Parts: sequence; C-alpha cells; structure tokens
Amino acid sequence: MGQSGATKAVGILISGRGSNMRALVQAAQAADFPARIAVVIANKAEAEGLDYAKAQGIATAVIPSKGKSREVFDAELDAALRQHGVEIICLAGFMRLLTAGFVESWRGRLLNIHPSLLPAFRGTQVHERVIESGTRFTGCTVHFVVPEMDEGPIILQAAVPVPDDATPETLAELVLAEEHRLYPQALRLLAEGRLRVDGNRVRVLGGS
Repeated sequence: MGQSGATKAVGILISGRGSNMRALVQAAQAADFPARIAVVIANKAEAEGLDYAKAQGIATAVIPSKGKSREVFDAELDAALRQHGVEIICLAGFMRLLTAGFVESWRGRLLNIHPSLLPAFRGTQVHERVIESGTRFTGCTVHFVVPEMDEGPIILQAAVPVPDDATPETLAELVLAEEHRLYPQALRLLAEGRLRVDGNRVRVLGGS
C-alpha cells in the first residue's frame, strides 16, 4: 500500500461498488504515492466495494445509516475514521449528505468527485440531464467538500466531449474513465501539501 512514514492515512467512504475507491487503492499501491488507504467505510453492509477492499488487505467497516439521525451517524463515522488515524477523507460514491458539523471538522481534508464540470449539473441524474441539455462537453470535478451539496473549491477538472449518440450509460463510462485518472491525481496533490485555498480558488504549488 505504498510506503508508511510520511504518507497520509486516507479513509474512503462508499455506498456501492466503489469504482473510484478501486482507482485510489490502485494508485496508493505505487511506492512513491504520498498516501495510504487506511480504511474503507460503507454505510451499507451490502456495498460491493467492501469485498474488493478486504481482498486488498485494507481495513473495512460498516456503519449503518438507516434509522439514525444524521448527527448520530456522523458522530459514529467520525469516531471510526479517527480510530484508524485518518488524515484525509475521500468520498467515492457515498450516497449520503454529511452534516455541517462533520464537514467543518474535516475542512480542507475532505474530497469528493462529481460527474460533471461543476458548477454545472449539480445533484443526481447528471448524465441524463447533460444529454437532454444538448451541451457539447461534460466531465468530472474533484473538489473540497463544504456543507452545501456539490459546491466547494474546485481542485481539478477534466472535460469529456458528449457524443451525438450518447446514452446515460455510455456517457457515464466515458466520464468514469476520467474520474479514475483525476481522483488519484488530486489526492496526491493534497497529500503532498501542494494545495492552497485562496477564497474559492485552489492553487497548486510547485508545478501544475
């Protein structure tokens, strides 16, 4: 899982298959990667990504969210992350809104990836809405998480042309390929301490 020592401990939160989680895990296996995946946490016991994480020798945990208030769930989540020494959190298909208190306590260390070029097409059903809009380009965005949904300073973006014959499924595949490339890149920059937030703009230090 890369080298220990100076590497940052990362917690990944998932709700399903966790394809972006897999991309982060694979990137972290490189000897020069500045972060290691300390734990993968799901809010659903049936999340498929848990099996992959276990097979990679990564600690996993399930914190059921059903039937709990957001505050109770987030407190349990926070405790589990800190128990594993997590320094950076990556949301990877985590289908749950986090409380403002949780987000603020992890500000600057909490990342998300969204399948559009934010601030366009926030929310869900993104690919369907992109196709319906007739826009020629879509893409993905890695951003710092703030209490407001799909907002927060943008770290990296990648553009994807929308084919004339695109369906939501085929467009999702095209965008996902870019997500898998972009998310590890953004995590590397944060783990290396190369990101500075100036207002709502993220500046990359020491190169692009």
